[in-house]
Amino acid sequence: MDLRMTLALGAGFAVVAAFAGWRGARPPNPMKGPRLIPWRAIMVFAAAAAVLLVVQAERVAGFGPG
Repeated sequence: MDLRMTLALGAGFAVVAAFAGWRGARPPNPMKGPRLIPWRAIMVFAAAAAVLLVVQAERVAGFGPG
């Protein structure tokens, strides 16, 4: 992947992680029923993917080994 694509994917995953963190932090509403989407798990996986893509971007830019 080139640098532009890596940074775009990293930014996209960061936005997804922020949105999922916001949704996961909202208090539950028993009148609507249980939450069917695991927002906190989505937040963790999206944040991990964003961090990995930042490391990949550093390598593509020439700052890391390899």
